[in-house]
Amino acid sequence: MAFTHLHVHTEYSLLDGAARIKELVKQAKALGMESLAITDHGNMYGVIEFYKTCTKEGIKPLIGMEAYVAPKSISDKTGMRENAHLILLAKNEQGYRNLIKLSSIAFVDGFYYRPRIDHQLLEKYHEGLICLSACLAGEIPQLLLMNNYGEAKKLASWYKELFGEDYYIELQNHGLPEQLIVLPRLNELAKELNIKTVATNDIHYVNKSDAEAQDVMLCIQTGRFLDETNRMRMEADEFYLKTEQEMRERMFGYEDAIENTGEVANKCSLTIEFGKRHLPGFTAPDGMTNPEYLRKLCSDGLIRRYGEPTEVHWDRLNYELDIINRMGFVDYYLIVWDFINFAKTHGIAVGPGRGSGAASIAAYAMGITDIDPIKYNLIFERFLNPERVSMPDFDVDFCYERRPEVIEYVKNKYGSDHVAQIVTFGTMAARGSVRDVGRVLRIPYQDVDRVAKLIPQTKDMNLKTALETVPELKSLYDTDEQIKKLIDLSLKVEGLPRNTSTHAAGVVISSLPTMELVPLQRNDEAITTQFTMTELEELGMLKMDFLGLRTLTVIRDCCAFIEEEGLTPPDFSTGNYDDPRVYEMIRSGDTTGVFQLESAGMTQFMMQMKPETLEDIIAGISLFRPGPMEQIPRYLEGKQNRSKIHYETELLKPILDTTYGCMVYQEQVMQIVRDLAGYSLGRSDLIRRAMSKKKHDVMERERVNFIHGIVEDGEVKVDGALRRGVSKEAAEKIFDEMMDFASYAFNKAHAAGYAVLTYRTALLKCLYPVEFLTAMINGYLSDTDKVTGCIYYARKRNIRLLPPDINKSRAKFSVENGAIRFGLAAIRNVGEGAIKELLEERSLNGEFTDFSNFMRRTSGLNKRLLEGLIKAGCFDSLNVSRLYLMENYETELSAANAEKKRLESGQLSFFDFGDAVPDFSPKQATAEMKKEFPLSQLLSMEREVLGIYISGHPLTEYESELTELGSCCREAAESDEINGPLHDGDTVRLGGMLSGMRTRPVKSGSGVMSYGNLEDMTGSIELAIFPSVHTKYASLLGDDRKVIIRGRLSIREDRANSILVDEVVELVKGKRFRLGLNFTEATLPLRHRITEILRANPGSTEVVFADSTTGKKYIAPKELFVNRNPRLMAQLTALLGEKNIALVQKKD
Repeated sequence: MAFTHLHVHTEYSLLDGAARIKELVKQAKALGMESLAITDHGNMYGVIEFYKTCTKEGIKPLIGMEAYVAPKSISDKTGMRENAHLILLAKNEQGYRNLIKLSSIAFVDGFYYRPRIDHQLLEKYHEGLICLSACLAGEIPQLLLMNNYGEAKKLASWYKELFGEDYYIELQNHGLPEQLIVLPRLNELAKELNIKTVATNDIHYVNKSDAEAQDVMLCIQTGRFLDETNRMRMEADEFYLKTEQEMRERMFGYEDAIENTGEVANKCSLTIEFGKRHLPGFTAPDGMTNPEYLRKLCSDGLIRRYGEPTEVHWDRLNYELDIINRMGFVDYYLIVWDFINFAKTHGIAVGPGRGSGAASIAAYAMGITDIDPIKYNLIFERFLNPERVSMPDFDVDFCYERRPEVIEYVKNKYGSDHVAQIVTFGTMAARGSVRDVGRVLRIPYQDVDRVAKLIPQTKDMNLKTALETVPELKSLYDTDEQIKKLIDLSLKVEGLPRNTSTHAAGVVISSLPTMELVPLQRNDEAITTQFTMTELEELGMLKMDFLGLRTLTVIRDCCAFIEEEGLTPPDFSTGNYDDPRVYEMIRSGDTTGVFQLESAGMTQFMMQMKPETLEDIIAGISLFRPGPMEQIPRYLEGKQNRSKIHYETELLKPILDTTYGCMVYQEQVMQIVRDLAGYSLGRSDLIRRAMSKKKHDVMERERVNFIHGIVEDGEVKVDGALRRGVSKEAAEKIFDEMMDFASYAFNKAHAAGYAVLTYRTALLKCLYPVEFLTAMINGYLSDTDKVTGCIYYARKRNIRLLPPDINKSRAKFSVENGAIRFGLAAIRNVGEGAIKELLEERSLNGEFTDFSNFMRRTSGLNKRLLEGLIKAGCFDSLNVSRLYLMENYETELSAANAEKKRLESGQLSFFDFGDAVPDFSPKQATAEMKKEFPLSQLLSMEREVLGIYISGHPLTEYESELTELGSCCREAAESDEINGPLHDGDTVRLGGMLSGMRTRPVKSGSGVMSYGNLEDMTGSIELAIFPSVHTKYASLLGDDRKVIIRGRLSIREDRANSILVDEVVELVKGKRFRLGLNFTEATLPLRHRITEILRANPGSTEVVFADSTTGKKYIAPKELFVNRNPRLMAQLTALLGEKNIALVQKKD
């Protein structure tokens, strides 16, 4: 075949190209094409995926990009954003390296609306590149369209001089009027300058039928609607992967341009090398080799960890070191140890480990991790498998605030140009694509929302699967033409990348400057790769996850508070996780602030589970996720009654004993195939991976191997379950269960790392609640709802919260005599500089004696800052009211400023003290100075400048009434469709105070909607009140009104939760309810189960039991009083029936 497509935009021409690489290459192969190019707009994002896919399909990949060329220089970032297009293709490895450099410089240095190169860069990096003049947006076509033939000729000559025989004039014909004008002019220019032409089609989608989907993507990118006329669009539906015959018909008369595409393809010969490692070197000290140094660190560490290591410990270490040496990862371990050692020796908190790396005893001995892999039965081959050569991967948590210091250390050690962060792509998820397409098509919001919410939010869910598994969605698709179009278009854009961002943790470190190996870009201030972390690993680059974890910052700050009080914080290096007080606290449901256990759903699960050991916590973290949740009832039954545990074979007992007969971990799958069928550890990991990826062809082969074993040349390589005494029926059942489970099984080493942090936070909270809560608040200062929740918790636990004080407060919250002192940094309009100066002055010259003294000793004061301090109550301890200060501070500010100016000019005299300035001295305090605002106004001011209430809470007197409602604002705001106590569409009743209320007319002209927030003592949630409801309850919908609302919870993946309000009533003090449960003859046997459900939902609502068979009623004991939440009510209704449950107002 002579023709090759040389101008191709894939899905990585973000929100412009709609050609999925796999579909594109598959179609090219079906059309008999032997080669194909990739030329995305200004980037190389898709290059590796494209190269691998083409190679797999037997098509020659041509690697390139459509560059943006700045009109002058990349340093010129003024004026219009117009940049010319230019196609560049890599002929060979040198061209590929130059393409990488050009793409990197375009992003890092040349970005101005688009990543840009210029002629100077082309002169420097043109070797090994083929250049095409591009589409209508190219420099030469634009000059010809402007009838500037002379300049076009001059520019084309420059390109020919630079690229020689590798410069081609590009010809296109999609039937566009401009193309028909410029096409003969381009051909004429090419002939005059003896430049060859090539025919291209500027592909943006695979099939002609995809044109509308690509147009939809353009609308999503530009925020326009499909039916708008005056918007960016492709003016034809010809930008698809055409056959050679179609191209010949389109380019009739320009046959040479067709033939020359084959010439270009033949010129290109590039092999991208995978697997060649580019790890930076590590130099061991004292003349030791790196393997010797690694062994020394591990041996010394093993003794430090275990005191007297046993043979088991030494054997495991020697085994691991042998594999690490053989697989060539000695330097890797040393590099990781080095930056972790830097962090620890510089006071930067490091996590105990996460991911499969926690299974390595070498890492444990070196201090890379803090989890004993022997004690918790963690399998090393899950991390480093000698039968599957791939890069290991240590994920390391650091203190959230100081993580940048570790990255900076790595940059300084290996060179800043050898280190980069990693790109990640935001894709159009199933629900998101429906919402985006629905907006573009102007389909009413409620219809789009209904369709989106019918798509389950489960792992690997997509629109195709949703249509197959959700009958209501399929029915809408089959019966509603508008919905069918919505879903069809959504299917075409679902999964396409829509934007780039910086990976939250990923950092790549290379032996050469990163720009020599992979293309880079600038994301905000971060320099990132253009390739994903998976692709970087395949290219042999060292990828690390440097995660910033707030929990570590909270732990660090809590320990600092403990030390300030002259106490000794817990020693977390002992590996002791056995304090019974910790587990008692977790069992009681007191999990606020405890890592991984904070959500209402997880709290309830812990109360049911009743954990007693760290193993229980590890299992709980692994189970409380979509998929494994189905195992929870079986797990709880086995934990509470071991006689209920059933094993298909006794060989399973030692593997599943700690999880009460349930498969919970990936490592258990590995142990089962090893112990029951004789697999090696390495092979068992390969099977685990195949199961998790649902490779059915592999699994059917492995089913036979698992049951019958593997025999080669008469030698038994794998025993198989039958040879080990397992019946065929049992082996079949076990294999089926592993298959069902493996796709959502959890990595035990990862869960163990999380569980250690769970225990540490729980221990600190249990032993030092004030210090821990103070550290928690400081960790989330910017999250008002989180701070509000912490303060509400503190008040419930009788922990005093002291107001901000000009003489006592630090910048952040602090511990003071068993209470929490409010920090100055939380006050709005009080900046870091002012706080720093204030604290320095107080430290040097003592406390401020009165307001005047404060004004004269501090500088940089202004009205907003002073009002913030006054309204927050910072001067209350100086025996002067906020009312008096608000009325007089401006006079004092003017006098203080005038005095400072006179001092600076040296003109201060005795008579200058005669100005009439209010006296703020506490000794002279008068009744006028003590007269204060009403409490309601004080609270309002505190809310204004602090975001929360300090002197009290407007809802304090309604606390019992709010508790009776069963749900709170924080619970509703934080629920999601997977883990929350509430779910989308649930009807909820919430009480609180309205704030931020506003109205706007609806577009249909049918009335006015209200929006705002409902706040209670735990947090806030958004409200949406539609016209009919607004009209009915308008008199109650004002700021500060105390109300109870009933409505439906709306959980959306693209915005905060909200309540769609159906009813509003006034919140009235004194209304209390009892929950009445009536037992019939049929439901009397359920009493024990009902009791357990009530125990799992502790609260303050009294429960009354009624026995309809005897007519007797009695109030349940206090330990069965409940939190009347929607989930509890649903459970009770399912068991007893709606008619047997009643809410009865309690009489005084």
